[in-house]
Amino acid sequence: MKSITALTICILLANATIGQNLYTLPKYFESSSISSFENLNGVKSEGGKSNHSAKGNAFEELKSGQSKTLLDIKGSGIVQRMWFTIQDRSPEMLRAIRLRIYWDGETKPAVDVPFGDFFGYGLSEVVKFETALFSNPEGRSFNCMIPMPFRKGAKVIITNESPNYIGAVFYDIDFVRYEKPEDDALYFHAFWTRQKTSELRKDFEFLPTVKGRGRFLGVNIGVNADPGYAETWWGEGEVKMYIDNDKELPTINGTGTEDYIGTAWGMGTFTNLYQGCTIANDSTDKYAFYRFHVPDIIGFNNSFRAAIQQIGGGSRDVVRKLLKNNMKLEPISVALPDSFIRLLDNPKNIFDTDFPDGWVNFYRVDDYSATSYFYLNTPSSGLSELPAVKERVGNRKYN
Repeated sequence: MKSITALTICILLANATIGQNLYTLPKYFESSSISSFENLNGVKSEGGKSNHSAKGNAFEELKSGQSKTLLDIKGSGIVQRMWFTIQDRSPEMLRAIRLRIYWDGETKPAVDVPFGDFFGYGLSEVVKFETALFSNPEGRSFNCMIPMPFRKGAKVIITNESPNYIGAVFYDIDFVRYEKPEDDALYFHAFWTRQKTSELRKDFEFLPTVKGRGRFLGVNIGVNADPGYAETWWGEGEVKMYIDNDKELPTINGTGTEDYIGTAWGMGTFTNLYQGCTIANDSTDKYAFYRFHVPDIIGFNNSFRAAIQQIGGGSRDVVRKLLKNNMKLEPISVALPDSFIRLLDNPKNIFDTDFPDGWVNFYRVDDYSATSYFYLNTPSSGLSELPAVKERVGNRKYN
């Protein structure tokens, strides 16, 4: 067996990380282009025409209610990267800007999400971070590096659905053209949803059922925890993924919210390539976290859906107090140093004198929102369109 040199290892790691050989052009590759206001659709030899090619159209305004088409091309290719910056990066504005992406001439977008949430921010609250798919190096820009293949065409539209004027939108969309797409290339999709309130025991379904063959790429989730639950922990809910013919029970079932993103015993802020938490604020009861299934592929052949339980936990005495204050909750289990009591299998009243003094897990209700990312073998899906601005912006008003 031949020895592997350090250079060989570096090349192998680089190829595994970025999925390409840097010293070759892909088969059927024709040209690379960047669509921007300086050269809409990246037309060959047409860049920088205004102001004698001296920075004449680097940005454009976006009035309230106005839409702008940022890319509208025919043929085959792959969107490789998107970069944006705007001056108003408040959560309200980033939730109000609507981003839509269409493939192959479809009238229904494959991506229809709030701008800020699309770029990896649960709750559309911006922080500096870098992941394998998204980045914001100094808190002032929005980068996406997800490859997005198309066969017949691609269109990208942003709309200002806020009442406010946006004076300057900067962007570029990098793409390559191909003579023909790979036979097994899937279409990129993104879906946003919010569940401000619900009944107890109702999971937050962050990706409703999608039909077809594809791959679940990941999710970012934002939580406005109800402050009425006081010092209890909101994140005991398990992530569930229903693959193909799963009905009531999922194939993939996690062990807890922070466990899903690869941490443990609570959730603080951290940003890694494939998992992280951009917001963990105990004083405002706001949390935002993400998980990208890049090294760990989750594929499906005919259908897929995903949800997270709304479950929290706290000490016995605190939970008793919350119940006396008429908070919406239902105890489901008790964790002790040497045992675990399943209250739904063996019901027991928490106010009984002999109820164990341990960590009580309980169903609760909080305000959840999420952006799910996935690939599908069709350029559009049967998922619902983006809700109106009033449903996207602002916190739930707690009773």
